[in-house]
Amino acid sequence: MSEVAGQQHPIGIYLKVWLLLFVLSTFSYLVDFFQVQGYLRWTLILIFMFLKAGFILAIFMHVSWERLSLKYVLFVPLIAIAVLIMLMSIEGDYTYATRGIFFGR
Repeated sequence: MSEVAGQQHPIGIYLKVWLLLFVLSTFSYLVDFFQVQGYLRWTLILIFMFLKAGFILAIFMHVSWERLSLKYVLFVPLIAIAVLIMLMSIEGDYTYATRGIFFGR
């Protein structure tokens, strides 16, 4: 009777991703250290945040080794929600601008 071993992932990938997460966290810290302001600040913070979350999800939560159908179940609703939030933000800006035109500021 043969013993079936579980799936083994190389330790090197975990160390590389851990190092990459450390570098991305350092970049995120440097945004504050250099006092970047305005839209650039928030854009950089969001980019670093999404990159770190993506690497954690893909490697440490083992999503990159799952079937494509499970990836669709996980990510399609998230992408749809993100698109809807973006559309609501655009509509909110339009409503705010329209109220300023018609009702004065």
